Amino acid sequence: MIAEPTLVNKPVQNENEIVEISSPGSVNRANGGGGNENRQKTVRAKRKACEGLENAKRRHSRSSNGSSGRAENGRPKKRDTKSVTLFEVVTMELGAIQPVVDEWIEAYAVDRDTALLDLISFFIQCSGCKGLVTAEMFQSKDIDVMSKMKEDVDEGSGLQYKRFMAFPWILTVTWPMDKNSGEYPLVITTQYWKRFRSQFCEFVSVLVARCQNCFIFDGYLMSTLISLLTELSDSRLCAFRHTCTLAAVKLLSALVNLCLSVDNSQKLLEVERSKYASPRLERIQRKVQELQEKKLELENMMDAIFKGVFLKRYRDIVTEIRAICMEELTVWMRLYSSMFLNDSYLKYIGWMLHDKQQDVRLKCVLGLQGLYQEEELSLKMDLFTIRFKERMISMLLDKDHEVAVQSMKLLMCVAKYCDDVFSQDDFKHMFQFVYSSNRPVAAAAGEMLYSRLLSEPDMPSRPDASEAEKHRALTLARVRALMHFSEESELHEHVVYLVDSLWECGGDFLRDWTSLTSLLLQPSPPTTSPSAQDQVVSTTELHFVLEILLASVRQAAEGPPQAGRVAGKKPQVITPKEKKTHQGDCASLTPHLLAVLPQLLSKYAEDVDIMTSLLKTPQYFQADTCGEEHTQALQGLLEQMEAAVNGHMDQALLEAAARSYLTLCSEESAWRERVTSAVEQLIQRWTSNLGTLLQDVLKEGAFTDDNEKAKEILSTLKKLTVFHNGQDMSGRGLYDQVSKLLVAETRHGGLPAEVVVEALRCVGLSILWELHRFGEEEASRAAVLHLRTQLRAYCEKCHRCLSHIEQPVREQAFMSLCDMLVAHNYQLQVWEPSSGSPLLLYAPDPKLQRALVTFILDHVFTAPDTDGHSSRGESRVTSLDTEVGLTRLEDLHKRRSLLAAYCKLITTGILELSMAAEIFKQYMKYYNDFGDIIKETLNRTRQMDKIESARTLVLCLQQLYLRLRQEQEGRRSGRRWDVQTYSSIKELARRFSLTFGWDQIKSRESLAMIHRDGIDFVFQGFVQHSEKHVPLNITYLTILSEFSSKLLKPDKKTVFSYLQKYAGEHTVNHREECWKPLVYYRASLQATAEGDDIVSYISCDSNRPSVSSISRCPSAPRPGSDATGDMKTSTPLPCTESRNLRPSQRPPNSSIESQEAEHLPVISEEPVTDSISQASEELPESSCNNNDEVDVDVDTI
Repeated sequence: MIAEPTLVNKPVQNENEIVEISSPGSVNRANGGGGNENRQKTVRAKRKACEGLENAKRRHSRSSNGSSGRAENGRPKKRDTKSVTLFEVVTMELGAIQPVVDEWIEAYAVDRDTALLDLISFFIQCSGCKGLVTAEMFQSKDIDVMSKMKEDVDEGSGLQYKRFMAFPWILTVTWPMDKNSGEYPLVITTQYWKRFRSQFCEFVSVLVARCQNCFIFDGYLMSTLISLLTELSDSRLCAFRHTCTLAAVKLLSALVNLCLSVDNSQKLLEVERSKYASPRLERIQRKVQELQEKKLELENMMDAIFKGVFLKRYRDIVTEIRAICMEELTVWMRLYSSMFLNDSYLKYIGWMLHDKQQDVRLKCVLGLQGLYQEEELSLKMDLFTIRFKERMISMLLDKDHEVAVQSMKLLMCVAKYCDDVFSQDDFKHMFQFVYSSNRPVAAAAGEMLYSRLLSEPDMPSRPDASEAEKHRALTLARVRALMHFSEESELHEHVVYLVDSLWECGGDFLRDWTSLTSLLLQPSPPTTSPSAQDQVVSTTELHFVLEILLASVRQAAEGPPQAGRVAGKKPQVITPKEKKTHQGDCASLTPHLLAVLPQLLSKYAEDVDIMTSLLKTPQYFQADTCGEEHTQALQGLLEQMEAAVNGHMDQALLEAAARSYLTLCSEESAWRERVTSAVEQLIQRWTSNLGTLLQDVLKEGAFTDDNEKAKEILSTLKKLTVFHNGQDMSGRGLYDQVSKLLVAETRHGGLPAEVVVEALRCVGLSILWELHRFGEEEASRAAVLHLRTQLRAYCEKCHRCLSHIEQPVREQAFMSLCDMLVAHNYQLQVWEPSSGSPLLLYAPDPKLQRALVTFILDHVFTAPDTDGHSSRGESRVTSLDTEVGLTRLEDLHKRRSLLAAYCKLITTGILELSMAAEIFKQYMKYYNDFGDIIKETLNRTRQMDKIESARTLVLCLQQLYLRLRQEQEGRRSGRRWDVQTYSSIKELARRFSLTFGWDQIKSRESLAMIHRDGIDFVFQGFVQHSEKHVPLNITYLTILSEFSSKLLKPDKKTVFSYLQKYAGEHTVNHREECWKPLVYYRASLQATAEGDDIVSYISCDSNRPSVSSISRCPSAPRPGSDATGDMKTSTPLPCTESRNLRPSQRPPNSSIESQEAEHLPVISEEPVTDSISQASEELPESSCNNNDEVDVDVDTI
């Protein structure tokens, strides 16, 4: 901190006088005089400063050179030794700024040099400078003075200094080199400094305002202040630049306000000049002339600040400095448009719209909003608007969502007053953002869409129409305009997102339930009336109105956000006003829709799509808003809903009705008893009907072919299954009844595929509800054994259905089987060990596990296209898919669901981790379609057991390698589609290595096990002797080298030693091509320095052949090799034979543990034979097809 200036003997008068201003303390008032700048001032120091401030307010202190300063009243005032500086007043917020400025003005009137030194000291202290300031009077005889103005560092003394001209002085600021120089008052965020910025800016503004009638135009104060801020804002020290730039632009803003007051005074004088006679007219004329001169002088000051500070700092490297410049520039343009609002100044804002930092772009956009919101100002910006229109539109895609939101609001302001600036294509592009995933952006786009299309839509004029008819016509016109936009955009099919975007600005239209339902209930008008024909709602418009109505009801009942749409950076907080609006919407929609919905269901009883939408509406009813007077309406609704479910068998319609029934009979509903009774009657009627039908069609356990009754059975089963999904109906004997259908199918066949699918679902739901109840209630031993019998029988039926001729049956059996196993596994997890061994224990046998993986290979990883790559959702479509009308995207979604269900069996521990090997093999081949699912499965399995997960990766790679070898040894003309090329296997290994991440300590044992098993696999059965004998699987070493870069340095040494037990030096010295993979692998283990790669290690050894033919060589770190070039280590590595790590063997996380880990063993010294190669040869034959892709021979690589 720079303390208050202390003058030497007498005030500065001569040109050669030197004033030294010392600063013994820091900006933050640390107790030791220097130290942590973030420390707050003690209470004792604050009390002392407060006392000094009171004394300073009573009298102004001066130097005690025998002279006593006099104020304007001529009374002497003694100096108070406890007075505080300007910096302390601003920092400590000890009082209002204006009295302090007035005191300083009094001091300036008495002795301007001393007062200016106080002011200079204030600005340097506010920059956080801890040093010494020397003031030397400028000597006009020194011609070469400007060459001495510089900023440099004296490394010998450890000081930095800046020498500059602040007329009439030459100031030299010297401060120590501080590593914490990045902390200064403007950027410190502690409690003590939180209001410093506002206090500092207020001081500058008040200083100009209080001096406007006295010293602003004396040619001394402003010249010194402007030159000081200009020089310090050009410093290399960020603290000086930031603080003085802020002070300079605030000073310019204060001068702008002063110019405005001068303009107002001039206008008043112009008015008075027209009223008075000539004697007074001359005096007014002189005042006008004086004001014009003052205005010219002020504009010169502003121009000096703009050119000296703004033009140098608006492109500063510090983001906040650039943001300050842009923010203040727009303020000047708005307040003093006659000088600043022209293309010469607007270009800087246009340029900074391209700034890399979002804070700067945001300040520019917000400033432009203020300019375009005033029509008078926006008319002066035509050239700027045309020049930067494309940039403003492109900012809608800004990576910062707040900038995008404000850009949309800016474009709304531009479109309001600037006609014909945007074309129809521009508006179409802006309207598309109503479907943005960010809700604030979508809401801003919705506001523009509403203002341009829906606020005043095109509609026929009908002067003789009533107010109700006009309002209905306005609603219909808005619906048509919105539907036209939705159809033209072709970007999204979900109206709920469109309604969510329009909810805040178009709530009156979307909450008008009466008008929307009146459009649905409108009777057909007479054909003779042309005006009435315009009000006819077409079928397409009816569907769109229904979607709007349903989305609006959901929005009013549940509120945002929608699925997949984020609310923004800050969490959304519901205000009391929004909560009150929400309650009002719920109170109004339920009574109205409860009365209208039965009429709508009756009118559109034959239209399945409309009925489905209408049946979703009761899910959002608020029963507490209706009383006894609505009982009759509820009864009518239940009757229409019953007629709807009895008359239709559409899956979507039944699901909508079941969900609505479930909502109406919830525990919180006041209609629970009445609705529950209606549902019970429905289910009882369907159950009895199903029993009667089964007795008719099942003769001696076989299904008789009766199409009519088969349709009735299918319809009843669908209804029971849909309702069974939401409520427990196990007590109605559905399991026993429907199981007869599955038994008949497995023994005799002949059931329609749709009936089998619904039977599987219904029986599966019955068992799931039993499992759910078994977990909540205590069950007897007999009940548990009975449930286990049912579970096993159902799994056996699903197992048989996996080979059914119809694909829907196979898929449903697979999904039901996966759901059943996962639910059973959950019950085992919540089982209390104190109760003994679980009686419900069931595990899939190996035959069932092989059937599951075979199903996945046959139905998910289908044969690729002719180009050998899986495209995004464009896999081969079977004839069955074409018959049922599935699109390719739907087919991909179905396959992803099947794969996710299988992966869930692995991640929950139902299937062994080795069963994931067939899934991991497809990681690269089907990366676009299933890469995310497979990668998540890999991460989950690694969390379960790191060692066993690594073994699965090894098994996956070795199986692929052996398949390729077997295929090439057979020399077939074609190759099976499930056999991958050597390069693809190597790339798969590289992807696997990347999944281990950057923390090598956590995956240390897993990687060591991969290398150990790989070496055992390659040298299995190999015996060293002088004859030329190469291991059969030696080319696998090139694949294994992809994991070398993930090993720690000591582990590389030990893996290298482990490799040497199999491959001695004499084997490596062979120059045959067949030994290149071994040379390549050794080089990957020896490369231990960053920047050294494998090829460099091979090429630098004259005894080793070149491996330019080897595929991609990964880089790895430099070796710690000895003189012979071989890795030597005495560090034993731990054995990882055990599959589970003990707590004491957990991988270290801290840096100390990482250092200790280098001395832990990873691999056993003794070679261990492995039977992976034998186990990997057992592959399912059902997954083999042919592929025309050609590959090189593995043995020649």
